[in-house]
Amino acid sequence: MKKTMKYIKIHLGLLIVALGFHTFMVPSNLAAGGVSGLALVIHSLIPSINVGIFMLIMNVILFILGFLIIGKEFGGLTVYCSLFLSGAIAVLSKFFPLNAPLVDDLLINLVMGTLIQGVGMALVFYENASTGGTDVLAKMINKFTGLQIGKGLLLVDSVVCMMAMHVFGLRIGLYALLGVLMAGFLIDKVIAGFDERIQVNVFSAKNDLIRDFILHELGRGSTYIQALGAYSMEPKELLNAVVSKREFLRLNRFIKETDPLAFVIVGFVHEVYGEGFSFEKEDL
Repeated sequence: MKKTMKYIKIHLGLLIVALGFHTFMVPSNLAAGGVSGLALVIHSLIPSINVGIFMLIMNVILFILGFLIIGKEFGGLTVYCSLFLSGAIAVLSKFFPLNAPLVDDLLINLVMGTLIQGVGMALVFYENASTGGTDVLAKMINKFTGLQIGKGLLLVDSVVCMMAMHVFGLRIGLYALLGVLMAGFLIDKVIAGFDERIQVNVFSAKNDLIRDFILHELGRGSTYIQALGAYSMEPKELLNAVVSKREFLRLNRFIKETDPLAFVIVGFVHEVYGEGFSFEKEDL
């Protein structure tokens, strides 16, 4: 089941990337970074170099590096994802051709295309795969430096954007850079959201009932922390627990029904390690 969900997420992510690219980026001739952007820059400088052949050679080199440096699973999934994505874009172009942008505004197309593709790429990255191209370099940077995937992609694609700015002009280059900046931060934000947990701190006269609910109904542990009220100077017990978003909805409802006067502090936690929260997935 876990393996099935992994591939469902990967394919969903690829379809989202294909949709964003086909609908907003292609009709507006937008290529924000990546191997395709680098190929266009190189072709402009050296017209004898074919864009398609250059992209093919670069992708083959990056696929090999992915296999050797990151691992067979990542390399194999990256090759598959690259082929699937190309096929999905080809199918969309064949059956749903767009001869012009949906809206006559380059900025809107850039923003929408980047947002949609960013969500899709985050899904793929989260499952230890990539769509190929400079994504592989971003994953390698993440492996050796610990830098987040989105920031690594931002670093690599920014170099391509600077080259595009020099070759194609400031306006096109800045648009491309804006897209790269948006994608870099969005990907990291979405990936962090997948593993986000909720920390709940409860001051209540019925903490024992709330503790039992957390333990027996949610299957989670909790911790009592001895505290002292700054105003009353009376000792109090703070009940601390970390739960998933779905579990929090049940816990929140139970607390309101059990003790409407309870004082509850809620915070979002991006990383949790330990019993019940041990992730086998590689760090992203």
